[in-house]
Amino acid sequence: MAHPSQLGFQDAASPLMEELLHFHDHALMIVILISTMVLYIIAAMVTAKFTDKLVLDSQEIEIIWTVLPAIILILIALPSLRILYLMDEINDPHLTIKAMGHQWYWSYEYTDYEDLGFDSYMIPTQDLTPGQFRLLEADHRMVIPVESPIRVLISAEDVLHSWAVPSLGVKVDAVPGRLNQATFIVSRPGVFYGQCSEICGANHSFMPIVVEAVPLEHFENWSSLMIEDA
Repeated sequence: MAHPSQLGFQDAASPLMEELLHFHDHALMIVILISTMVLYIIAAMVTAKFTDKLVLDSQEIEIIWTVLPAIILILIALPSLRILYLMDEINDPHLTIKAMGHQWYWSYEYTDYEDLGFDSYMIPTQDLTPGQFRLLEADHRMVIPVESPIRVLISAEDVLHSWAVPSLGVKVDAVPGRLNQATFIVSRPGVFYGQCSEICGANHSFMPIVVEAVPLEHFENWSSLMIEDA
C-alpha cells in the first residue's frame, strides 16, 4: 500500500498493473527527453549571439519538427491502445463477484455461490487494533483466490461511486441502474486497499475497499465457513 512521502505508484499486484507501470515509465521517459531538448534549445537561442538564415527559414527543419512529433505520438499511442484492449479483455473468469455501492458502504455478492454475500463497513478509528490502518480497514474483506481470473460486476444503489484498488490497476465507476465490469488476476497473496474514488456525499471518505488474496484452498475453506454462518 502507499506510504508517506511516496513518489511513485504502489507495487503492482496484478499483470495489468505491471503493464500500466511499464507504460507510465515509457511515457515519462519520452516527456523527460522532450522537456530536456526544449529547455536546451530555449537556453541556446537566448544566450547565442549569432543568427543563421538556415535556422530562420529552412524547409528541412520544418519537415523534421513536423514528422518527429508524429513519430513520438505513435510511440505513445500504440502501447496505450494495447493496454486499453487488455483492460477490457474477458477471459473465462473463474469467479464473479457483484460489488454494490451504497451511502456509505460496499456490499459484495459471490454470484457463483447460492448464498454468499455480505456488507463491508469501515472499522471506526476507536475500534482499530494495533497494525490496522485508519480509514482503510473494513469489517468484511472481499476474499479472492490468487492466480485466478476474477470478474467484478460493479453498480450502485443510490448515487455515483467508484470501486478502485490502485495496486490491482482497477478503477470502475459504480452507476445506479448500470452494470459495469472489471477483470483482473492477483499474482500474489496479500491484502490490497482502495477507496471510493467518486465524491458520493458526506461520508465519501469512509467507505474503504479491502481485497484479500489467498491461495485457492484457503479461499474454499473461507467460503464454506461464510455459507455455514449465513
